[in-house]
Amino acid sequence: QVRLAESGGGLVQAGGSLRLSCAASGISVRISTMGWYRQAPGKQRDLVADITSGGSTNYVDSVKGRFIISRDNAKNTVYLEMNSLKPEDTAVYYCNARRIGVFNYDYWGQGTQVTVSS
Repeated sequence: QVRLAESGGGLVQAGGSLRLSCAASGISVRISTMGWYRQAPGKQRDLVADITSGGSTNYVDSVKGRFIISRDNAKNTVYLEMNSLKPEDTAVYYCNARRIGVFNYDYWGQGTQVTVSS
């Protein structure tokens, strides 16, 4: 059974930092494209950052230079380091694991709330 367990969300003041973790079981983050998405109230779920199996990273423009996505293969965990947080970063953050190919899959975590106060 596949499980993606996010943690690390919380309440932080603008300018602060948080580190989100996504611990995976049932799949390998090493061979997956792992992504962090976020959804604010009344808005659609959008990609924040992802990291491919080859280690290439991609960020939405609004977080470039502030957020860093990384992967620890030994712990089978993906992280999102969030710095210089802004109130507009407030959202539920979701971890995603996907793979396209012979064995394709698309899994989601339950989400973790990030609230940035001004």
